Amino acid sequence: MSDNLPNIEFPAGIVDLKYPLRQLRLALDGKGPVRIVTMGSSSTAGRGDVVPYPYRLEMYLRQHYKDADPHPEIRIDVLNRGKGGEEASDELRRFEADIFRDSPALVIWQVGTNAVFHNDLYDVEVVAAKIGEGLAQLRDRGFEVLLIDPQYVTKMLWDDRAELSDKMVRLIRAAADSAGVNLFQRWALMRHWHVQNGVSFEQLVDLTDPDKLHQSDWSTFQVSLALRSAIIKAAAATS
Repeated sequence: MSDNLPNIEFPAGIVDLKYPLRQLRLALDGKGPVRIVTMGSSSTAGRGDVVPYPYRLEMYLRQHYKDADPHPEIRIDVLNRGKGGEEASDELRRFEADIFRDSPALVIWQVGTNAVFHNDLYDVEVVAAKIGEGLAQLRDRGFEVLLIDPQYVTKMLWDDRAELSDKMVRLIRAAADSAGVNLFQRWALMRHWHVQNGVSFEQLVDLTDPDKLHQSDWSTFQVSLALRSAIIKAAAATS
């Protein structure tokens, strides 16, 4: 990967979350620890030498609240519950053990990638219905939820996957809107970098991945920074 990476933007219209994170703010104002659970597939679990976003997010949030918060002693734990190759239907079966038992202040759920990548195994409409089912379970138990949609990478645009990716992104947005939960628009953000900022797929994609499906360390770093900023801003919002 070239060291001469272009400057990139973090447009508020893409990055900012729709709803305030009130439960997270209440947890941060308490005595802790603050737990955030990250549910998802390989984008969450991690692959190869790329440090996945949950570990980065934990470090960034701890640093921010240590330096800027009136309770610098607060402990923030971001628990990584990702499993490579899974989709919403698989992850629903893990909710009890991997989410509910930890009583997190925030649940971050990354979905949709494998529905497109393994389009011979999944139907995106069925996956979208399972996402809606999972959101209903989380909301019924009072959890604050943040969805993350797929990554904008080479494999998600090859062959018939471009149209399917677009459909999956739209279905995830519809599920988030219907449930009244936040959506972090990873697809739109990475697409903006590629189309508007001239970031090549060689820079966005992990070149050691023969499937050209996973993000590079650099793009994972940048997405993690955007997610951190979005969470901090939404946790500070009052309405």
